[in-house]
Amino acid sequence: MLLLALDTSTPAVSVALWRDGETLAAESVVDARRHNELLAVHVEAVLTRAGVKPRQLDGVAAGVGPGPYTGLRVGLMTARALSHALGVPAYGICSLDVLARAAARIVDGEFVVATDARRKEVYWAGYADGQRVSGPAVDKPGEVPYSGPVVGEGGVLYPEAFPGARPPLYPDPADLAAIVAEHLAAGRETLPLEPLYLRKPDAVEPGARKRVGG
Repeated sequence: MLLLALDTSTPAVSVALWRDGETLAAESVVDARRHNELLAVHVEAVLTRAGVKPRQLDGVAAGVGPGPYTGLRVGLMTARALSHALGVPAYGICSLDVLARAAARIVDGEFVVATDARRKEVYWAGYADGQRVSGPAVDKPGEVPYSGPVVGEGGVLYPEAFPGARPPLYPDPADLAAIVAEHLAAGRETLPLEPLYLRKPDAVEPGARKRVGG
């Protein structure tokens, strides 16, 4: 199965071309201000390097967050556009689960994945033996219930709350593709390409207007 996988849920803009357990090409740059500029360039670069034409793809996979609105939107819109233009399926995976897959290779037992949610908060989820057991959620670092190590950029940004912080910091799109393949092989559904924001909208509907006079 030939998958183009991408994730823009963090400051990293990451793309991988993956086939049957092998990463054919990959690109990743950490730059929170250039998601829109870099993503298309990365997609073209990995396809060119691997000598693959877009029409050869069997599907497109994307991390659906949670993540900050602007960067996450760029990745999901790109994945949707490619899926539609090429007539291939699109698969979504929680980006915290992607980080957890990498963490499970080096961490035994329980751990937490935490990424930067800005506003002095983190997106987080708890895992045991690589399987998610709580979350995803968004909280202040000091309010995250956890035991054991913490992986992801959120842990590094708030060491006072997460003294057990360690790499990896960002999702690897090759792990994303592998998770998609495992879901399909097991007959499990992936997520739609809809963003996991977790926060309520900043804008709220105004209340009923007060009557003036009488």
